[in-house]
Amino acid sequence: MKSNVLKTRSPIRRQKARNFLLITLLSFALSVSFTRLYLNLTGFPQLGNRELHIAHVLWGGLILFVATLLPLLFANQWIFTTTAILSGVGVGLFMDEVGKFITQTNDYFYPPAAPIIYAFFLLVVLVYVEISRGRASDARTEMYYILQDFDEVLDHDLSGEERKDILAHLDLVLKEGTQPDLANLAQTLKGFILNNDLDLVPDTLSFWKRGRLRLENFEALRLSRNRFRAVLAGALLGWGFYSLYYPIYILTQSRDPAGLNSILLGLVSQRLIRSHGGVTWFEVHLGLLTAVGLILITAAGLLGLGKHRQAINLAYVGMLTSLTMVDLLVFYYDQFSAIVSAALQLVILLGILRYRRRFLQSRAGDFIPEPLDKIE
Repeated sequence: MKSNVLKTRSPIRRQKARNFLLITLLSFALSVSFTRLYLNLTGFPQLGNRELHIAHVLWGGLILFVATLLPLLFANQWIFTTTAILSGVGVGLFMDEVGKFITQTNDYFYPPAAPIIYAFFLLVVLVYVEISRGRASDARTEMYYILQDFDEVLDHDLSGEERKDILAHLDLVLKEGTQPDLANLAQTLKGFILNNDLDLVPDTLSFWKRGRLRLENFEALRLSRNRFRAVLAGALLGWGFYSLYYPIYILTQSRDPAGLNSILLGLVSQRLIRSHGGVTWFEVHLGLLTAVGLILITAAGLLGLGKHRQAINLAYVGMLTSLTMVDLLVFYYDQFSAIVSAALQLVILLGILRYRRRFLQSRAGDFIPEPLDKIE
């Protein structure tokens, strides 16, 4: 037995990490959205009495604690899906009350609270994009994935497709051949997996794969290139004019001092403008809306003229700017009513990425980000 073997502690990315992170993202977004919707519809009820107030941040903390305990106590793969859901719900309930944490008056309706929550969401999206990128693979990494998949054997839930995946990972370990001990283990496991007496369950499609297949079938039957281009151009044109509406409205009102004064007084009374700096940020907001509107309208025109690559690249820049820089300010001024518009912008962005992936061939030097809607 070797006595001078060094321990290896480098982290291995979990095989389905991007799926779990996507579930957490969706759970977080739905948690915040439904909490705000419920509180608005019910008049912001409080659980407690004259002395006590049990805020929903406490429920969020409790759910996060349960989510932390589950993978520590149980080894089943389905535990990670449950943990991802609970983590998203818990952090959503926690972050929803961020206004109380950063103000001395415990102001739940503090205007910067919504942009802070949205910025936190965007940071997690960046983590998701990074996780979605290609990963380096070696014998040790592949063996981790193999052993993770073996819980399906223990639970008598191994399908033919899953067996093929395990065999593919085993072949990669055997092909590398840099670690004889892992190669021997892989050969033994391969013999076990190829055993004809191993019980297999029928192959079934997951909820995500069924949904993706339905979308792909719909695309094949209903969305030809010309039709997809027309729909996408219409969406870009519509959102472009929508982005220009408010700046144009402010511009027309600015010709009348009384109208402009009324708008500014409204923003001040809602505490959305508190200083000269607030006026500057309001001007930045209008400028970004104008820029995005012009970019999207130009992209729609280029798409209509058949300049697909230039149009899609310009549209991508416009929608990404809108979802990040513009929406941070929109959430400040419109608060959580901006959730619907952010969701619609995300749909348009996914449409841009899908059009690029289906109809445009990548060339050297093109920046084509990893699609956000791809599910393993």
